[in-house]
Amino acid sequence: MDWLYLYMPIAGMDILWPGLVVIGFSVGVIGGFFGMGGAWMVTPGLNILGFPMAFAIGTDIAHIAGKSMVSTMRHSKFGNVDYKLGVVMIIGTMIGIECGAQLIMYLERLGVVGGVVRWVYVVFLALIATMVFYDFYKAEQKKRAGIVEGEKGTEGITWYKTLHKIRIPPMMHFKAAGFTCSAWLPIMVSFATGVLAGFLGIGGGLLRMPALVYLIGCPTHIAVGTDLFEVMISGLYGAFTYSMKGRIELVAVFVMLTGAAIGAQIGTVATKYAKGYGIRILFGCAVLACMVSIILKQYGFSTSAAVVVLGAISVISLYICVIMLRGAAQELRDKKAREAASRSY
Repeated sequence: MDWLYLYMPIAGMDILWPGLVVIGFSVGVIGGFFGMGGAWMVTPGLNILGFPMAFAIGTDIAHIAGKSMVSTMRHSKFGNVDYKLGVVMIIGTMIGIECGAQLIMYLERLGVVGGVVRWVYVVFLALIATMVFYDFYKAEQKKRAGIVEGEKGTEGITWYKTLHKIRIPPMMHFKAAGFTCSAWLPIMVSFATGVLAGFLGIGGGLLRMPALVYLIGCPTHIAVGTDLFEVMISGLYGAFTYSMKGRIELVAVFVMLTGAAIGAQIGTVATKYAKGYGIRILFGCAVLACMVSIILKQYGFSTSAAVVVLGAISVISLYICVIMLRGAAQELRDKKAREAASRSY
């Protein structure tokens, strides 16, 4: 079965290439749907396939830069990208990424990078999943009580309402997202996500999309598109800094991008047919699956970890494909019905 393995010249090892294709396509679908590049699954996935952690992070960042370009252009056509907000957030992102990358290099010299990064992942994913499901729980409670809050309807976590009261100049209005806030709010959020991007190789999107919704106040579909724009920028810079450190395996990047280019189109279109909380709940399930796989890897169950992470992203991406196909079919039926009604007149 040697044909199933591909030699990685920079990392100096053989890797199961079908695993790279599955990761690339599935993460393309999931990233286009959730707006975060899917890199939070790629780094542990590559590590499980055999990449050393530093190579997994660098290769992951280079891969998401290319994939996010495709998703961002597609979301832009739907009006889901607030470019002004994305550009403002670049300031903190760039500084944060370099801080995170330097920390990884330090931990690599100490020889503890693998274990530290995996446990930080676990804690981080647990916090994100808890926040997503708690938000849904609170929203359902308010809905049953008949509480409707403004233009966005019933919401669970509304921390952004408090943060918008901070009036530190300069104040900026973001037209596509539909709110005004201090410029320091998105800058500080992007710095925190930039540090995580450099440290975990996740493009920052795993925190930035929830932060855009819960802390900054973006509607879910605008948060998805804007986050992908930011992931693209941070990914390009991250790829540059990790390539200078010799920690990017270009062969793996191109193999994954082959599947990701197709998957990103599917995931992006699917956002047209999914409700805001539908996107968030599915995201929470994906985060839990990723967390379980990392714990299994940490305790030496590499095969089980690979099954969990690859199986989870395959099932979730398949479900997103079903959402897209059902939505497109319904849209086509509605269009035909309208045409038939117009002809009858």
